Amino acid sequence: MPKKYKILVPEPKSRFVRVRCPDCGNEQVVFDRATFPARCLVCGRQLVEPTGGKAKILGEVIRILG
Repeated sequence: MPKKYKILVPEPKSRFVRVRCPDCGNEQVVFDRATFPARCLVCGRQLVEPTGGKAKILGEVIRILG
């Protein structure tokens, strides 16, 4: 019988993250490799600072989604 090979499917390394704003406590979903600064929808504080690759998350990470 011929040997069956497992087909490898690549998975993305990026995730969506639920972040809590340190000023007002609002929870918001942001992308962990964001290329644009994400701001809190309630108070306007910057939650994500983009870098060359993975973004710097300035709020408290509550949960990693996906």
